[in-house]
Amino acid sequence: KSLKNLVKASSFDLSSKISKKYPKLDLTANGFPQYLYSESSNNYSNDTKTSQFQFNPSLNLRWDIIDPKRGLEILTFKNKYEIASNNYNIKKQDLILEAKSRYHKFQKSIEDERNAQIAVELSKKSLKDAKAKLEVGIGTKFDVLEANSQLEKDKQHLKEKTIAKEINLISIKEILNIKLEEDLTIEEKQEIIGFWFHPLEKILKSGLDNNLSLKNINLQDSIKRNQAQNFKNANLPIIYISNSLSSSFSKGSALSEQIDLDRSSSTYSNKVSINFAWNIFNGGQNSNSFRAKRVEAEAEKLKYLNLQNIVKSNISETYLNLLKNKYKLISTKQEIIASKEALRLARLRYDVGISTLKDVLIRQKELTLSNSKNINAIYNYNINLDKLERLTYLLK
Repeated sequence: KSLKNLVKASSFDLSSKISKKYPKLDLTANGFPQYLYSESSNNYSNDTKTSQFQFNPSLNLRWDIIDPKRGLEILTFKNKYEIASNNYNIKKQDLILEAKSRYHKFQKSIEDERNAQIAVELSKKSLKDAKAKLEVGIGTKFDVLEANSQLEKDKQHLKEKTIAKEINLISIKEILNIKLEEDLTIEEKQEIIGFWFHPLEKILKSGLDNNLSLKNINLQDSIKRNQAQNFKNANLPIIYISNSLSSSFSKGSALSEQIDLDRSSSTYSNKVSINFAWNIFNGGQNSNSFRAKRVEAEAEKLKYLNLQNIVKSNISETYLNLLKNKYKLISTKQEIIASKEALRLARLRYDVGISTLKDVLIRQKELTLSNSKNINAIYNYNINLDKLERLTYLLK
């Protein structure tokens, strides 16, 4: 909202500069009205008095036909308006990206909590089996202690994931401007949100062509060059038309022996002219200011090249991270299948006495880790997918 108001303010500034193309009309009135009283004494003539009410309005019209600075000023403020509009859109897009990121993080925390809950259930089963074997005399107390220790670790892990989920819920409510006490229903199932088929060359071109920050630097460069040219144009003449309509109304006597309050008089005049004003020399101030703005414009070019490299780097890095997590999605799915089978076989071997509880707990932890890797892979894949949309302005 703050940036949107700045866009509106820039729009008004632009309109203000555009209004310089139109005539200006001023009305002045010296005394509204004014009363004049005076007495004059003279040795060689009769004394005189003045007693008058006066009203002297004037109407002045000025129209700058040629103003070398006006067009560049309008263009400068048009560029400033575009920059304000771009800044609003940049902030809006970044805000949406951050909201999406927190949304994915909250979904991930739900899956992490679910994975931790599964680990707790598996540890409970392992503890139950260890106690059962101890009761019939084919198990050891150490197995029970080890299974109980693993259960406590998994319970602690579950608590941490539950707290993390609550923190992430607070975070997403904050960015959506929702009160903490209000309920918020979010899709809990974590899924891949889309696919990316655009090649690297295409996304680099699209990202550079549509990047608003790069456009802003170009606009700043244009502003500096316009300002430089304005200093140069300040030494050119301004040609304008003026029209001055003045009038005077009075009631009463002026410089007469006897005052007659009923006496009145009026005059008016109208003057039309073409004029010019020329600032021929000001000690080199304008020429030095011109050079300064040209140097600033060159700095904007270097800033553009620097940001261009950063944009390319961010797009390439995000694209490669997406590919990396795409392959992780496949590998972690296979890893989960393998871990589940390994745990199943370990339990069977433990049940028939050809394996230890330690082996079961190891396989159990491997399954939990595999699930966690898959959750992270989906999270990172979705994050990079949204980031690529933001950086390239292309759709998944």
